[in-house]
Amino acid sequence: MDPLHIVLIVLALAGVWAVVELALVLKSARGTVENLTKTVGELNETVNEARPMVAKIDGALDELQPALAQVEPILKQVNSAVEALTADLVEVNGVLRDVSDVTGTVSGASNAVSDITGAAASKVQSLFGKKGKKAAPAAPALAGGEEPAEKPAGASADAPAPATADAKTETAQEPAQKYYTYGAADAAPKEDVNE
Repeated sequence: MDPLHIVLIVLALAGVWAVVELALVLKSARGTVENLTKTVGELNETVNEARPMVAKIDGALDELQPALAQVEPILKQVNSAVEALTADLVEVNGVLRDVSDVTGTVSGASNAVSDITGAAASKVQSLFGKKGKKAAPAAPALAGGEEPAEKPAGASADAPAPATADAKTETAQEPAQKYYTYGAADAAPKEDVNE
């Protein structure tokens, strides 16, 4: 055999091997292409199913556009209302501070007047105490110089008190020392002393 025949045989064997390898690669490529075709088909089905939802979302966004355009003026109004409320709260705080100051001043004045009145009352009591006269509780007199009987608890001030035998005997034994009379001409009470 000739070296040229040997080279041709080796080349023929290499060609057969290359064709077999090419066939194997084409077979695996066909499987990959089939898998890719299935995946693309499934993806197309998913996209077809998603198209109505995308259309609904698009329609909802179109409907929201006017509402979104109205949100900005509403936010501006809310902002101005909050600013006005803040200003009002600051004013109310100032007014409450002024009211607190005035209340404290009035309370101090009331305490001063109470102290002066208490001091005057104690001076009057001490003055009457020095003269030796006892202050008796004054009560309006009834017709004929009778003292009014005690009213039961819960009785009205305008309702007449029920007369009891004990009250009549006490009135007869102790005549009233002081009573007030009210004249039609003057509304101030006058004190008369029966001796």
